[in-house]
Amino acid sequence: MAMKKRMTSTPHDAVFKRFLRHPETAKTLYGCPFTLIDVTVMPDDDLVQHRRVALLELMQKHIRQRDLSGITESLAAVVMLGYTHRRQLRMLFHYMLQYGNTAEPGVFLRRLARRLPQYEETLMSIAQKLKQEGRQEGRLEGREEGHQEGLQEGSRREALRIAGSMLQNGLDKEMVQKITGLSADELQPL
Repeated sequence: MAMKKRMTSTPHDAVFKRFLRHPETAKTLYGCPFTLIDVTVMPDDDLVQHRRVALLELMQKHIRQRDLSGITESLAAVVMLGYTHRRQLRMLFHYMLQYGNTAEPGVFLRRLARRLPQYEETLMSIAQKLKQEGRQEGRLEGREEGHQEGLQEGSRREALRIAGSMLQNGLDKEMVQKITGLSADELQPL
């Protein structure tokens, strides 16, 4: 795969060995120029022609875009070419869902599953796993939130107990407020 010079968005040539600190070592390792390919400037239609690496290139190109839902058709077209194994697909879709952006991952996977019925089971198992991870994360956040609320309530009760003791021992309310951080309204019932 060679990249045409006009397709690059970099101000320099894309010969790999020139990026290294030791050009002689690079020359020994690679022997001939190793051309870098910038997939971000290549049209998707060209990437789709790259057979076995087409899906990987599409994902690398679009992984950071705002919503991956826009490339559903391109992804489905590449998968239908049959160059990618089920295990590779599973890993690539996990990668895409973990590092990419999509507002609704479940909807994205269902849309792909409709276009790729032979991979529906694989895609839906990923969707199920995402749903389960979401529930687990929600439970964990709930526990942490409850724990924090409990600590805050316990601290408040302890501050009220100490404030009551200070007031009983003759400290004035302003001093108790400063020490405990309680408001005048909170000290009122004491």
